[in-house]
Amino acid sequence: MLVYRIALTKYAHSLVASGRAGRWNPNDTNVIYTSGSRSLACLENVVHRSQLGLTQLFNVMTIEVSEKLKKDVVQLNDLPFDWKNFHQMPFTQHLGQKWLNAGRTALLQIPSSIIPEEVNILLNPAHPDFKHIHLVSSDSFVFDARIKS
Repeated sequence: MLVYRIALTKYAHSLVASGRAGRWNPNDTNVIYTSGSRSLACLENVVHRSQLGLTQLFNVMTIEVSEKLKKDVVQLNDLPFDWKNFHQMPFTQHLGQKWLNAGRTALLQIPSSIIPEEVNILLNPAHPDFKHIHLVSSDSFVFDARIKS
């Protein structure tokens, strides 16, 4: 399975986590966010960066995840109706931390907060199965000017 991540060029040549808090992980917790498509990875960046932030140098990372790897899945139906709202971040961060603590899988499939019917995949770089996840390519990516206006 291929997943995608759009990152600043200086961070786009290896699979590392920043440890910064996100929707599905608290601060000081290493998780790598990826998307099921390049277009979803693009949208994720657009909603998390200012217009000025989109003018920097970016790469799209193509990441291969072995089909043999199991994944845990957060079902949209199991989330509160307002799970996308900021006040629910402690809830979703708790789910992500619970997944990490359980240590069952290196992958957690989650619904996108932008398009809930599409998925993002969290990668746990500390899991033993992470060795079966590889960066295939890292290619220059430019956000379309219409997105930045």
